[in-house]
Amino acid sequence: MINARKPKIWYGGDYNPDQWEKPVWDEDLRMFKLAGIDVATLNVFAWARNQPDEETYEFGWLDEMMDRLHADGVGVCLATSTAAHPAWMARKYPDVLRVDFDGRKRKFGGRHNSCPNSPTYRKYAVRMAEKLTERYKDHPGLLIWHISNEYGGYCYCDNCAEAFREWLRSRYGTIEEVNRAWNAAFWGHTFYDWEDIVPPSALSEEWRGPNGRTASNFQGISLDYCRFQSDSLLECYKLEYAAVKKHTPDIPVTTNLMGAFKQLDYQKWAKELDVVSWDNYPGLDTPHSYTAMMHDLMRGLKDGQPFMLMEQTPSQQNWQPYNSLKRPGVMRLWSYQAVARGADTVMFFQLRRSIGACEKYHGAVIEHVGHEHTRVFRECAALGQELHGLGDSLLDARVQAKVAILFDWENWWAVELSSGPTVALSYVAEAHKIYDALYQANIAADVVSVEADLSSYDLVIAPVLYMVKPGVARRLEEYVEAGGAFVTTFFSGIVNESDLVTPGGYPGELRKLLGIWAEEIDALLPSQSNRLIVRAPGDGLKESYACGMLCDLVHSEGAEVVAEYGEDFYAGMPALTVNRFGAGEAWYLATSPEAAFLQDWLPKLCASQGIAPLVAAAPEGVETTLREKDGTSYLFVLNHNAEAASVSLGARTGTDVLSGRKLGGAAELPGRDLWIVRLDG
Repeated sequence: MINARKPKIWYGGDYNPDQWEKPVWDEDLRMFKLAGIDVATLNVFAWARNQPDEETYEFGWLDEMMDRLHADGVGVCLATSTAAHPAWMARKYPDVLRVDFDGRKRKFGGRHNSCPNSPTYRKYAVRMAEKLTERYKDHPGLLIWHISNEYGGYCYCDNCAEAFREWLRSRYGTIEEVNRAWNAAFWGHTFYDWEDIVPPSALSEEWRGPNGRTASNFQGISLDYCRFQSDSLLECYKLEYAAVKKHTPDIPVTTNLMGAFKQLDYQKWAKELDVVSWDNYPGLDTPHSYTAMMHDLMRGLKDGQPFMLMEQTPSQQNWQPYNSLKRPGVMRLWSYQAVARGADTVMFFQLRRSIGACEKYHGAVIEHVGHEHTRVFRECAALGQELHGLGDSLLDARVQAKVAILFDWENWWAVELSSGPTVALSYVAEAHKIYDALYQANIAADVVSVEADLSSYDLVIAPVLYMVKPGVARRLEEYVEAGGAFVTTFFSGIVNESDLVTPGGYPGELRKLLGIWAEEIDALLPSQSNRLIVRAPGDGLKESYACGMLCDLVHSEGAEVVAEYGEDFYAGMPALTVNRFGAGEAWYLATSPEAAFLQDWLPKLCASQGIAPLVAAAPEGVETTLREKDGTSYLFVLNHNAEAASVSLGARTGTDVLSGRKLGGAAELPGRDLWIVRLDG
């Protein structure tokens, strides 16, 4: 468990008493008891309050709140307050201010406004972390450290330029090796000296391209700058981590991540976190399968270890174009969706609504009216009571899956920095198409790194594995040789870790495993499509499906052709192949098919590998997953529909731990409700 001092699913969220006078504190603590709040995240943005000038530190307000919360049985997730530097620092030390993509020096303001390579920022951030740790290291209410908040944002200042050169020296050793890795001979880009290298920005290599993405003349330098900025921010985190661990080695440390947040390589970051935590903010129209995939992505960062749901809104958000209310029952249902997929906490931003600035319309447990007689508060209090009743029964339970989807941040960067073949290609969207087909079939999947141990999976899927890093191809060959089933898709095996094309024909290092080679890649307009013709339809597969966006022109080198293109000059060429390799098989899907094909084909493929759905033929809108602990299995069944649904557990029987109801066979699950079925036997 995260901390044995609180052996239950934590329930609480961000609390900002520094924004309120003490009479409000009294009322808040009264209402926390009513709501069942037992963990509060403090001090996230209080640097200005804690350090009004360079030498002065004032923690009296925090002392009092730490003591009062502990006296009321509320534990503390204590943030280091370094997410927003104070105004005096920006005025006195302008090196803390970032330079933006267009080369403009920022002024004081906003939130993520600190240069990660500013010596001043690092000095005072570490000092603040040390002051807090020295002060609260023995406080009985301290449960976990929260470093900064939602790291992100790139900087292009002179400090970053020099640090980038040092990063490159460490990675490549010589300027000649940099030139080789970036193919700098192209366009006469040869670098003669380290000082020739400047950050890629709107002033040099990059511009804002279609779909709001960054486009680049030289993908090598842009890819490395993504790595460098992610590493720079990670170094800031690690410096504070070391500071708090020096005095509190047994207190876990985290920082809140943000799902599929493109700027930071979370798989590298997760190695430095004691526990993963993340902030979940789906919109009213976000597919439930996408939210589920984000939970699974976060769980996969530390090999299935349970994670923290650090933030969600009790009802309304403030930053989306249309900030709809969560309908009655949805907050509870989505909270349990997180628990179903590995969360051992349910926490909110925020516990009391702010009265000013950009988050005053962001929902909270305590609304602006200031009392407990609101729909939101009643729902929060009811959930708090339920979570209290669950005790420690689900803590440390592991999600079980026999399918893995490979997801890689550096591959994501490289795919979408690519100058072609199509602006329509979205790495996350293609991964979600695969995930959604499994989700709709109630087949569990882990979302893991290309470095993950694959031996426990019967099926591994790598959507758009454009970049093949050193050793990955061989590991995939070993996995398939040992009997595994592997699937990858169009635009895979194209480049190495430096975004240099692997000569000899696509899919490069995967060619032997897949038993094919591709000579061209056709990019279709949004108005165009082709047909994927299945050679042996039946058993759930239709004869023809639409496909498009990208179409690889593939030749078999021993692979069996399962489907072919139906139109254009490459009609009859392979569109889906399978290659028998050792004791296993490797599939190549050469185009982006309509969702119906994946929904028909992937469950069939899973069945051939002995992978069964958790619940057979569940109605649309019903989600299932399984967590196991100490030999006991908990089947979560969530009905996202507003209407009731009939769900059959098949031969399984068990007890819903929330209601005590015995379940077996078919039963009606009310709309926006769930079961947590402790299975018999």
